[in-house]
Amino acid sequence: MLKTQAKYGLGQVVRHRNHPFRGVIFDVDAIFSNTEEWYDAIPEDSRPSRDQPFYHLLAENEQSYYVAYVSEQNLEPDHSGEPVDHPDVMEMFGDFSDGAYELHAALN
Repeated sequence: MLKTQAKYGLGQVVRHRNHPFRGVIFDVDAIFSNTEEWYDAIPEDSRPSRDQPFYHLLAENEQSYYVAYVSEQNLEPDHSGEPVDHPDVMEMFGDFSDGAYELHAALN
């Protein structure tokens, strides 16, 4: 049985290691749970392992806001101290403090 523990938590602000975007985590999959088409679209030489946590981010770059799906190996903490400006952040989270957002409600 595969045992996986996520390195990052809900509400945490992270950045991509190789691409210029950052975001706040709003969901975590213990292992890859996206479509085969999505996975196959990643160049083979940079395709991440499926057997690791994958994170759903409310992401932003200099041009736009979007939802990103990123493997744990491609994330790192964001130490900028800046909040994420994605327009959906306030629908899911409360106050921003110490690099993370508070959750609005308790999770099961």
